[in-house]
Formats: sequence, structure tokens, C-alpha cells
Amino acid sequence: MGASILLLALSSRPQTRPRFPMHRSIDRLFACALTAAFLVPFAAAQQATDDKVKPIFEDGQAQIVDEFRSRRDWVRHWLFVETNFDTDGDGKKDRMHVDVTRPKQTDSQGLKLPVVYETSPYFSGIGSSDTRFFWNCEHEIGAQPSERVEMPKIRFRKKVGMVVLGMDRLAATWVPRGFAVVHSCSPGTGWSQGCPSIGGDNESFAPKAVIDWLCGRAKGYTTIDGNEEVKAYWCTGKVGMIGTSYNGTLPLAAATTGVQGLEAIVPIAPNTSYYHYYRSNGLVRSPGGYMGEDVDVLFDFIHSGHPDRREYCVEEMRNKVLMAKSDRLTGDYNEFWAGRDYLNDLGPMKAATLMAHAFNDWNVMPEHSTRIYAALRRKGLPCMAFFHQGGHGGPPPMPLINKWFSRYLYGIQNGIENESKSWIVREGANRSNPTAYPDYPHPDAKSVTMYPVGDGKKGGVLSQRGAGSGTQTIIDDWQVSGRDHALAKQSEHRLVFQTGVLKQPLHLSGTSKLRIRVASDKPAVNLTVWVVSLPWKASRRITDNIITRGWADPQNHRSMTESEPLQPGHFYDLEFDLQPDDQIIPVGQRIGLMVFSSDKEFTLRPKPGTKLIVDLAGTSLTLPIVGKPVFGN
Repeated sequence: MGASILLLALSSRPQTRPRFPMHRSIDRLFACALTAAFLVPFAAAQQATDDKVKPIFEDGQAQIVDEFRSRRDWVRHWLFVETNFDTDGDGKKDRMHVDVTRPKQTDSQGLKLPVVYETSPYFSGIGSSDTRFFWNCEHEIGAQPSERVEMPKIRFRKKVGMVVLGMDRLAATWVPRGFAVVHSCSPGTGWSQGCPSIGGDNESFAPKAVIDWLCGRAKGYTTIDGNEEVKAYWCTGKVGMIGTSYNGTLPLAAATTGVQGLEAIVPIAPNTSYYHYYRSNGLVRSPGGYMGEDVDVLFDFIHSGHPDRREYCVEEMRNKVLMAKSDRLTGDYNEFWAGRDYLNDLGPMKAATLMAHAFNDWNVMPEHSTRIYAALRRKGLPCMAFFHQGGHGGPPPMPLINKWFSRYLYGIQNGIENESKSWIVREGANRSNPTAYPDYPHPDAKSVTMYPVGDGKKGGVLSQRGAGSGTQTIIDDWQVSGRDHALAKQSEHRLVFQTGVLKQPLHLSGTSKLRIRVASDKPAVNLTVWVVSLPWKASRRITDNIITRGWADPQNHRSMTESEPLQPGHFYDLEFDLQPDDQIIPVGQRIGLMVFSSDKEFTLRPKPGTKLIVDLAGTSLTLPIVGKPVFGN
């Protein structure tokens, strides 16, 4: 570099005419000396620059570079990034445990790289998933549940070191392709200080602090309490985040801070609202597979932080905030839940977002992603949606993620922003082979309203011709499963109405909506609605039977923020969305609307016997259908 500056200076010397011929000879000698002294080293330096290892891109995607492949050559180190908050009450700013994996060329050749970053509350161990330590759901709606059994404490990992050494699949994917990889533990987990807040502000600002450190705006230290700084001199200042489930929630949380340098995120099955995860239209509801889980249970499940601060976090965060404000008695939406709903925080967000979710994810349900995707589209941010037909988790195909990160972290003009906005894996197809669509929901989807007619206990009709009439009463019994409801030819515990047989495949794309008029013989009752494909098949394929589902508390018929006891025998009108879907129902099946009270897999389980009365004249189902449905008898 020095030689090139000198040569530039020589070339710009003023060309004045020499007074004596000897000066010309001296100039020639001086030029020859400079050539020998500087030009040869400059050529060598230029050659060294040309020989530097660089990322390679083909078809708009980062390719594996041989010089980056060997794990033995990777530089690994850990540090502690200081945040701007103190949530564990020790009077000091919380520091987050961070680890880094990068190619050796970031040191040997001064190579600067963008970062793929994952943060998690799970890296340092988890608690028990035994439902003995969850809330007991067998009690009346609105009743005080029995005291929850304390979950055994997570064993603290005393030895500090790399966060994910030995399980660094992220590094194995991205470091060979020319990215540095960073992991961090969430507040109050492992060696990260602070308290877990289950969607609180510190879970957004902790990854923001790590990104600020990567971009030179925050301080990192070699130890948790020392002053020796570590700098991210190897980072270009471009960061992408990725993760699944809770790890997919945190990229969105970080993005809502508007942090500079977070260019792209790939949230996979993210929980975007803790209310939508633990409640449904005013009703206390468990996430699929985890009966009795709630925010305080999840706190215990991830609280792996240092033992010295655990008692403080349990009392100040779990007991005084999570348990006190989440209101498990009514299920109402309140300020606590609003503060844990990322849809309310999208204003500052700038990151290009590739969302991924499954339409049959009954743990973190698909509405979590579709609601955010729709809001980002309205906001005008670069965004794309990938959906598949499986259960919880499941990333987009690698080429899609690679193009996304190559475009927004490296600036490769691969045209990904101009490709289809929606990619959906069709039924029976491999997840690596999605079908492209202009958008989600499908732009050609039209709302088709259908009405329940006839005797739902024996099997009524779901008709397009107009509303039914009369009232029908079912008796709540949580011990009967939804599957058994669907298989029963006649039942006192559910109503089912079905269309004629499909004469051609029926494509549903979007959110189905239910309008229903109900009464109860008690002040509270659960309401569950399933849309199913009939006849019910004895199949393990997740797409064969359930199309979509929804739950609601009739006590919240006026508002999600305030419930009121039902007057026995008085009818109330409710309208609510079912879970979004994109599914093709095959020829020969019927679409069924099934209404029952308590859902064994999701709702509270009151003593059987409560009567739920449905007024058919005030009930309808609206389906988002692509094309014209053709039904037979």
C-alpha cells in the first residue's frame, strides 16, 4: 500500500523544464532506483492481494470454498457482550455469553465477512417436559387451579466455554461458504446474565447488543466481569439471523428494535405472540403437545442461568410478572400480553424477512407467521413466505436461504427479491421441492360462505344455499377426543355438518372464519371448532384429516380484553378466525364443520355435563377457495 502511494505521488509531480541537462539524468537514475525499491515489492503485494481467498458465488448462491472447509483451521473463541440493561438486580449491566466461529483467513489475510447469527435460551440445558410440573387443566373454567408442582432446577454448567461446540451445524453450513457464525445464550440462560422474561424487552435488546458489538457500537469482554475488550474487526457489519421455534422468535424480536446491521432474518416456526401461543380468543389454551404449559412453566424450562441470581429472577420475574400478570383465570388480552406481541413492535423493523412455517403446526400455530408476513407486506419490506404441510419446524430449502443471505448480506444481485413471494410444499411432495405462488394467500382465493343445515348429531349438511334453522344441544365431555368425535356416526357430544363429495380437488388458501350463535346452561363454556376432511382416515399423514381448527371463550363475545359471565340460556354471537391454511382436498372427500366444547388436547377440562347450545340460523363458515368448488351428493 505504501509503495502505491509513493508511485501516485511521483506521477503527479509538476513537469517543469529542467535548467540543466544533468538534472534530467539524475531524474532518470532516481526513477530507476524507485522502480527497483518500490515497484517490485508493490507487484508482490498486489499478487498477495490477488491470491487472497474470497467467497465464491454461482447462481446467486454462496459456494463452499475449499480453503474455508477444514474445521481444524477455524478460529473459535467466546466472549461476553455488555448490554444496556440490568435485569438480574445486581446493579451491573447484564452481559451475554457469545461465541464466534470464523475462517482462519479473517486473521491471516484480514478477510472481513458477514455473520450468520443464532441466539437461544436452550443452548445451556432445559428443564423437564413432564406435565407433572405443568398446570393441572382438570378444573372448571375460571376456577383457581391447584398449585403447580415446582419443576426441578436445571443443572448449571460450571465450565465456561463455547456455547454450542459439538453441535454447531450452523457453522458447518455457513463457514465453508464464507460467513462467520455467531451464537449467544439468551438472558438468564447459561453464562448469560439477566433473567428470562419470556418475550420481554430484554430478549429483544440482548441480540441487539450482540449485533451492535459486531458492528463496533458495543463492547465485548474476554471474561464475564473483566475489562479486557474483544473487537469484531473481522465483521463487515452485515448480520443475518436464523432459528427455529424460540430460536426463530428471537430474530424477529431483534429486528423489531430496528438495529442497524441486521440485514436479513429467517424465522422458522416463530412464536410471534405469547398470547396467541397460550390463549385463543379469550380462552385459556395449551400449545399442542404440552397440556398445562404457560409462560411461568416456560420460564422454569429455560432458566439455566447462574445459581447466584436464580432466586432473584424467580421472585421478581416469574412470580411478580409472569404469574401475576398473565391472568390464567380469564384468558383476557391485557397489557402484559400486548407487550409480548411482536406485531405491535414492527414500526422500526428494516430486516428483509424470509418466514417459514407449517400449516399443520399445532404447537406454534401458522397464524404466528402469516400475521407477521401480512404486516411486513403492508409495510413494504422485502419479505417472502415458505410453508409446508408438516408439523412444528422445518426450514426453507437451502438454496432459498442461501440466496436470501447472499443477496442481503453480500449484496449479490441474484434477483431473489423479484421471485415468487410464496412457496408452498404441496401434499405428498418433498420439502425441498415447493411450488411457487404469487403470494399468500393465493390472490385468486375467494370467500365462500357455507351454512350448517340438518341434524348435526347424526351428521348434517354444510350447504351454500342458505342458513339452517333451529337450535341443537351438545353435552361437553373432554374425555372424548376430536378424532372420536369425527369417527362417531352419531353423538351427543358434537355437531358435524359436511359438504357433498368433491368432484374435483378443492384448493383452500387463506384464513377460514366462523360466525356462530351459542348459549350455555352455565356461566362459562369452552368452544372448539374443527374443519375436517371426511371420511376420517386411519392414516399417519398429518394432512389427511384435519384442515384447520379454532377455539374461543364465549365470555369474550364483546372483546378480547374483557370477559363477562354468560347468562344461562342467553344466546351470544361470536366471530373469529380459524388457523390459516393452504391445502388441496382430494376428490372423493367431504369438507366437514365440527363443533364441540372442550378439546382434550388443548383446552381446560371442566367436569363433563355442561350444555352448549348452537343456533344454526346464526352460524356459518367462510372458506377461502381458489376456483369454483364442485360437490356431488
